[in-house]
Amino acid sequence: MNFLAIDTANEYLTVIASKAGKAKVLFEPQCGMQHSVRLMGAVEEALAGADLPLGECDFFAAVTGPGSFTGIRIGISAAKGFCSALKKPALGITTFQTLAYNAEGDCLSAVPAGRGFYYVCPFGENKQILSAPSRADEETLFRLAERYAVYSYFPLPVPYIKADPAAGLLAAANGAKKEDFGALSAFYLKKSQAEEERERAEK
Repeated sequence: MNFLAIDTANEYLTVIASKAGKAKVLFEPQCGMQHSVRLMGAVEEALAGADLPLGECDFFAAVTGPGSFTGIRIGISAAKGFCSALKKPALGITTFQTLAYNAEGDCLSAVPAGRGFYYVCPFGENKQILSAPSRADEETLFRLAERYAVYSYFPLPVPYIKADPAAGLLAAANGAKKEDFGALSAFYLKKSQAEEERERAEK
């Protein structure tokens, strides 16, 4: 199927337009706080590079997290807008899935969560989740690394394989099944810093 896939969940930016199995991939490794500025231009460039009119997309995909709270919302909002305007289905893809699709066998997807914690999720070789995603401390990460090959986009204190965000997003979108489509919603494993501070102030 033809599709447009967006990842603004972390410091990089990935936009992929795929038509008839051929993809135009735009990847910016250091996009930082510029997602809202760069996204629509990257979408236009990717669609043009793939010779894919927006209306010919069969679905729109966005990475739902975990990652930057603001970045996640930017990507989801864009994909939702396209889906709503064109009456097309939506596909949510987690950051964990993009990492797992870089692996061939069992693996642990790991994302730094700050303050000595990590978001982790183990996958089997068929990309099925082996146990629920969680927020782990460093000791737990080391234990998991003894069992799984660890994949990450960012430096970790354990041996890991540096994954390719664009390759993972493309493979995850191509590997989507009918039951994977549905409403797009942000995937958070913890509350935002603002929410945590508000709750502490209210106690």
